[in-house]
Amino acid sequence: MKNKIIVFIICFFSVIFAMEKTNDFKNIKTPFTTNDFDSLYSNKKLGYSYSNNYSIFRIFVPRANSVMLVIFENYNDKSGVKYPMIRDNNGVWEYKMRSKLFRKYYGYYINGNYVGDENFDETYLIPDPYSKAVATQNNYYINAKTLIYKDDFDWGNDNWVIGKDSRDLIIYETHVRDLTAHLSSEAKNPGTYLGLVEPNITGGINHLKKLGVNAIELLPIHDFVNIEIPYKKETSIGTNTWNPYARNHWGYMSTFFFSPESYYATDGNMKKDEYIGMNGNQVTECKTMVKKIHDENIAVILDVVFNHVSQYDANPFKLIDKEYYFRLDSNKNYIAKSGCGNDFKTESLMARKMILDCIEYWMKEYHIDGFRFDLGALIDEKTLGKIIAEAKKINPNVFITAEPWGGDYKPTKFSELGWSSWNDQFRNGIKGENPESRLGFIFGKWDKKVNKENFLRFLSGSLQSDSGQYLNTAHSVNYLACHDGYTFGDFIRLAIDTNSNLTKKGFELNKFGAFILATSQGIMMIHSGQEYARSKVIAKTEVPDKNIGKLDHNSYNKDNETNYINYEIAKQNKDLQDYYSKIIELRMKFPQLRKSKRDSIKYIYSKDNDFGLGYLINDKDNDILVLLNGNNSDSAQFELPYGSWKILANSNTVQLEKPIKSNIKKLISLPPTSGTFLIKE
Repeated sequence: MKNKIIVFIICFFSVIFAMEKTNDFKNIKTPFTTNDFDSLYSNKKLGYSYSNNYSIFRIFVPRANSVMLVIFENYNDKSGVKYPMIRDNNGVWEYKMRSKLFRKYYGYYINGNYVGDENFDETYLIPDPYSKAVATQNNYYINAKTLIYKDDFDWGNDNWVIGKDSRDLIIYETHVRDLTAHLSSEAKNPGTYLGLVEPNITGGINHLKKLGVNAIELLPIHDFVNIEIPYKKETSIGTNTWNPYARNHWGYMSTFFFSPESYYATDGNMKKDEYIGMNGNQVTECKTMVKKIHDENIAVILDVVFNHVSQYDANPFKLIDKEYYFRLDSNKNYIAKSGCGNDFKTESLMARKMILDCIEYWMKEYHIDGFRFDLGALIDEKTLGKIIAEAKKINPNVFITAEPWGGDYKPTKFSELGWSSWNDQFRNGIKGENPESRLGFIFGKWDKKVNKENFLRFLSGSLQSDSGQYLNTAHSVNYLACHDGYTFGDFIRLAIDTNSNLTKKGFELNKFGAFILATSQGIMMIHSGQEYARSKVIAKTEVPDKNIGKLDHNSYNKDNETNYINYEIAKQNKDLQDYYSKIIELRMKFPQLRKSKRDSIKYIYSKDNDFGLGYLINDKDNDILVLLNGNNSDSAQFELPYGSWKILANSNTVQLEKPIKSNIKKLISLPPTSGTFLIKE
């Protein structure tokens, strides 16, 4: 019996050795015993891992007949050594070898009755969907290989920096490349992770420090598809008739959720068909960026896109199993409520696992403080609940927020799940929904469904008890502008009929909006460049854009001066920038402005002006009064509560050390388009 076992073992390994040597696996089949693929689930660690002197590869491919691991010496090798993987009963394929493979590359060949997107066949090399670093080619279909990268980054004593109360956050929404790509930033490594944190320059982290923000929210940095299909040229997957730039600059086309975008590394580029990311610098440099931002006590929040994947490239999930990972119609075509070509099937058990694994990975491996979920309403509610529950197990103070829309509108549901979300009702009520036909309070208008009776709920946190959306004011992320749509400065320009530099009235409106934002309950977010009335003028380039010179409301495709932060203009508008810095200082000095209890807030109305509104905060430390006049032509008179009051700030200036005016009693009159902050003496 013993001899038979020895003979069997020798024969088995002889067959495997012969397979590896010939690389002929076309006829290897592994029968599977279930058709109920949706019920499959595995807790195994997916992707590549190294443990106890073994390199371990695992990938979930439920419908495959065979999966081949292919290891390459170089990123541009056409062929590599193939190894047959073994499938367990839960659809996870595994290969394990006693070898160190750092600095090598790999991918998978998958064979099955149903595998992948119809535009790619089983001869296409599929990188690992759990790639921690990836070498990609600069083209729309992205030839790519996973890099086995040994990461020994030294974090020192670094840790998360967000405190217990998210209402203390002043969030600055920005883009890694845009923050230092312009020459005026003075960065030695412009447009990169390291450029963002360079010391002693005008742009990047130094700009944020001067402004006084304590959280930076980065547009997507998961490795994404930078290039769309060529403009007006037929391809096998369609013709691009909408984007003359053939670029995705913002990053909302994720491909590898566990790998940072390599274009933002110092060795990144966007030269056609060249490879980037092959050295893994994106990993170390992204971590260095986070660590240096944390050194300034500023939190890092990532904008993440789990509602869809890249539209045109060979996305691993499309190639592994389109039917498992995507919502399809009865003809097995992609459903695309995202507007981006597909909707990720987050309710699938292993799709949900990927999302949870990804959040855990970025929190533990990159020390990320929080996440903003793009089109969050497209993520199923069970996954949403698990995301916040599992993230809080890692860091109880993690910041989780979302766009509460995407095929549906669910800010209330997000609040019930413990999430914060972007308060677009606040934005529309204060500023307006669009500059052509729906202007808001600062322009002396009531936006749709807003009047003086319900307007004040925006200032007090948009609570459900005031017919708002939220159970808690910490769930309201208040903002006036973001990457989508016109900048706040351009919105004002268009609303008051100017397409150039802001007029005196334009600066007045910008400050007034900033004053309201900084004196409203909840979380404050500003859009990159809002502090100097940033304009997005479509830049003149070699691209045939018929809108050159016009203001852009959707600059997702422009890796040029349309999007770059121009610090020369920031210097020109220094007065506005200084005002933002001071109004942020006011908000941080008086926590009552961001986290007062609702029962301590009383609404105030002007008797002679429908746009004269405000609120009183009765507080044991300071009684505070915030008064507003949205009327653009008439003053508003208010009766003051009993006592003597002093003004520390208005919508033109902030003076925290010496009051603007003292000993004010009984009555106060606010000029048109203005706000005032008073405390009782």
